[in-house]
Amino acid sequence: MSSVTGINKTFVVLAALFVVLGGIKLASEIVVPFILAAFIAIICNPMLRFLARFKIPKGIAIVIIIALVILVGASIGGLVGQSVNDFTQQLPAYKQELQEKFVWLASTAANYNILLDKQQLISLLDPNKLIDVAANMLTGFGGVMANSFLILLIVVFMLFEAPAIGHKVHLALDDPEMKMKEIDRFLDSINSYLAIKTVVSLATGVVASTLLWALNVDYFILWGVVAFLLNYIPNIGSIIAALPPVLLALVTQGPLVSGLVAAGYLCINTLMGNIIEPRFMGRGLGLSTLVVFLSLIFWGWLLGTVGMLLSVPLTMVVKIALENSEDGKWLAILLGSEQPSEPS
Repeated sequence: MSSVTGINKTFVVLAALFVVLGGIKLASEIVVPFILAAFIAIICNPMLRFLARFKIPKGIAIVIIIALVILVGASIGGLVGQSVNDFTQQLPAYKQELQEKFVWLASTAANYNILLDKQQLISLLDPNKLIDVAANMLTGFGGVMANSFLILLIVVFMLFEAPAIGHKVHLALDDPEMKMKEIDRFLDSINSYLAIKTVVSLATGVVASTLLWALNVDYFILWGVVAFLLNYIPNIGSIIAALPPVLLALVTQGPLVSGLVAAGYLCINTLMGNIIEPRFMGRGLGLSTLVVFLSLIFWGWLLGTVGMLLSVPLTMVVKIALENSEDGKWLAILLGSEQPSEPS
């Protein structure tokens, strides 16, 4: 009888989960700005705490933070917007030159008795699709940021409410003495993860822009912003971020500079992803490569472009919540990248 009850409970939970996901999918236009605002508020919360140490009133501190966000966002948005417009105008010419490069590659291979069908090579390695991936993601993200006023308004209210959230949860729980520690660990883990990930992503974008500027690659600020955004997606994001500047360098400056750009991106992502980030973040917050790829597909389907960019942070939130739950630890282990220790 207990097994039947357990099965029924599982079906009820799954049915409720599908209903919730369907509601989120239908209400994505409302949910996406809210999720984006929540992540911005979490990232800004350490700054709010820092200003509070200097006895700055909360209202003034929030005004300072929002002004800083607007200043940085407007500056980067202006530069990136101009770069996107120029790049979009030049895109047909770039695509044509890339196809000519592919034709040249097929002809060169034929001289060494390596027969490649030119049309088949172009269709398999379509440069149009390779460049359009990052461009479409930027366009989709820019469409969401069109609601920037609404997002900033939500961020302001979230920052005002942030100190009271813990107290409200404390009052809402039936057994606060036992559960508040888990809630605190959960919130601290999310804050730590997002803060470290944002700093590492920002450093990745700055270093990538500097590399491209040194190699005189066009639109280096644009590609730095792309590297910053896509660094939230480990492994896959770095590959997508590297493709446009590598192909652009191939078209405008030749194979040598293109190879240097590819090598530079490889070094940057190896340094940031395998050395610096794990050192500060620790191994306990890792996700398996399969989970990263599946989360990219799932959150992208559910929330669109923003879901793809925030797929790993969103999955990390789920994983951290499961780690702090006795019933969900087994699923957190499945999501993680750690190898399970063998019993002695």
